[in-house]
Amino acid sequence: MIKGVKLGLAVCGLLAGAAAASAEMIQIKGSDTIINLVQKQAEVYMQQNPGAKISVTGGGSGTGIAAMINKKCDIANASRAINPKEIESAVAAGISPSRIVIAIDGLSVIVNDKNLISRLTVSQIGAIYRGEIKNWSEVGGADMPINLYGRQSNSGTYGFFREMVLKGEYSSKMKTMNGTSQIVEAVKADPSGIGYIGVGYAQHATGVTIINVAMKEGGSYSSPLDKAAVEAGEYPIARPLYQYVNGKPTGVAKDFLSFELSPEGQRIVEEEGFYPISAEYQEANAKFGL
Repeated sequence: MIKGVKLGLAVCGLLAGAAAASAEMIQIKGSDTIINLVQKQAEVYMQQNPGAKISVTGGGSGTGIAAMINKKCDIANASRAINPKEIESAVAAGISPSRIVIAIDGLSVIVNDKNLISRLTVSQIGAIYRGEIKNWSEVGGADMPINLYGRQSNSGTYGFFREMVLKGEYSSKMKTMNGTSQIVEAVKADPSGIGYIGVGYAQHATGVTIINVAMKEGGSYSSPLDKAAVEAGEYPIARPLYQYVNGKPTGVAKDFLSFELSPEGQRIVEEEGFYPISAEYQEANAKFGL
């Protein structure tokens, strides 16, 4: 299991009678981190199943979870675990939450490629984003102020990064971006910039440097691009990526979830720059018939 990652439950209102209604639309909503991945999987699935219709939209993990609680979607994407307040709301709405892990992410910290910094510890990254380290010279870089870029508060990545890296609150000076691609473009244009993005985006980003990270000073630094390091739990800010459903999935929703977890679906996971799930997560998913 990836170190430091707390598994959470999540929720989603499944499409009633999906088994007999292949022409009905499966609605998937949530995390921007995995929107491209799930859109690609849905595209391939629909090509193979002409009667199936799947809509995949973003808006952030919080938006997706809220839609699930309000029964506005069938499957929710999230890059963080559901929180206790959301679980309480889900139970009040009569939802029986189930969690599916579809991929692994090496959450990536990026800086402008003109920045000489190439490695940081988790504590240094946390202090930077809390606003305690304000200048790159404090971590061995050039004498220039650090400009922070991050996601908006409804983003699962925002919440995960705050919990696992900051262990506190973001600096009020952080510029909030509406999506991952905006963070990449902002850091690419700003020699003093720093941001955090999913590894699926980091794999293809240009004009930025992907930081090697160690848990603490004197520890081993590793890259989120190193599959072996991520799978072994050596890369310290890796995480599972979720889809959430209500109860045990059935019908078209179940069939699509099974496709995502199949060898072909997991191949798409790798093509999109993420990592396939481990045997441990496969076993956990199997209890839902997947």
